[in-house]
Amino acid sequence: MLRIPFLFLLALTLGMSAVGIASAAAPADVSRAAAAPARDKASSMSRDEVTRILDDNRKIVSPNGIDDMVQVRINGINQWLSIRGKDRRNPIMLFLHGGPASPAMPEAYTFQTPWEDYFTVVQWDQRGAGKTYRSNAERAMAPGMTVDGMTDDAAQVVQYLRQRFGKQKIFLLGHSWGTVLGVQLAQRHPDWFYAYISVGQVVNGRRNEALGYDFALREAKAHDNEKAVRELQAIAPYPGNALTIDRIGVRSKWEMYYGGLAYGRQDYQFEEDAESLSPDYSTADLDAIGKGSLFSLDHLLQPLLAVDFDHVTHFGCPVLVYVGQHDYTTPHELAEEWFASIQAPSKRLVVFADSAHMMMQEQPGRFLVHLVADALPLAQKAGDAAPAEVTRDQ
Repeated sequence: MLRIPFLFLLALTLGMSAVGIASAAAPADVSRAAAAPARDKASSMSRDEVTRILDDNRKIVSPNGIDDMVQVRINGINQWLSIRGKDRRNPIMLFLHGGPASPAMPEAYTFQTPWEDYFTVVQWDQRGAGKTYRSNAERAMAPGMTVDGMTDDAAQVVQYLRQRFGKQKIFLLGHSWGTVLGVQLAQRHPDWFYAYISVGQVVNGRRNEALGYDFALREAKAHDNEKAVRELQAIAPYPGNALTIDRIGVRSKWEMYYGGLAYGRQDYQFEEDAESLSPDYSTADLDAIGKGSLFSLDHLLQPLLAVDFDHVTHFGCPVLVYVGQHDYTTPHELAEEWFASIQAPSKRLVVFADSAHMMMQEQPGRFLVHLVADALPLAQKAGDAAPAEVTRDQ
């Protein structure tokens, strides 16, 4: 449930970055490669040049398309939305990002562009996150920094989208922390949604921590990693009664190192690198991510750990649960157990075999296929979709 930049901040708290952990365990040839001379700076592109190229590559030129970065006044503060799609006749999909305060907007360009053929995709920087954090004083944001307050923010975003685009229903996709808001909102207003799409579901905060810890310790022992075993055993019993940021940081660090966040990866540098080149974020916006995370965690960490959806299983809208087979950031076992208990007009579980927590980035092609096969038909039945391609068989 907790990902970069939160993991990065935890690493700073512990005085050790995830990159440093991976480097210490890397073979000598990998270390030498990392130490190779950098390209001549004179021949390197500037960030502005790179972002211009990326933005031009994904430019929406279709006459019925939309590419809008808009600031909306919601519950007393200015909140930022990115709205992109190739055809306004397509259904809307609102993406509730993780964290808390880990906006998906800056890295969305790495996976979202193909979605825009089928959906009008809305990235929302939540209260305390990214552009929204940067646009408001902390004292103005603080009163709404609760699960209920942010769920109401999300409800207001949905109402804005429904009214602006004349849509009766939209799709609601929650990822990680965003699934906390997603479940709450789908429970309160099922008639607003074609489906609730759960990605990396938070089911039970304390059980989440226990399973993530068990995974990390099991892997550390299997790999004879004395340092990891020593650090993990030092915080036992886990989660225990005093669940501090430092203790969560130890569990998160080693769970990530053994691929529980991104399968087959020991760190999250690929994501940080992608964010740094975001065509949607300025350098000032990027700087605001870490500041917003610290602010948000002060308000939301304990409520997140207190989440218990074990018996929140009755939905008035269809539910799609997408799970990474190797996810131990939000352990896949909990999401699969939860899915079995769900009662809804329809439900579907999809387990991505080569993914952990970041399915849309780890297996982007298969993720898109399932959005198109599982979700889109629900809108098409209601006539809320652009016409399909013309095909001819001979």
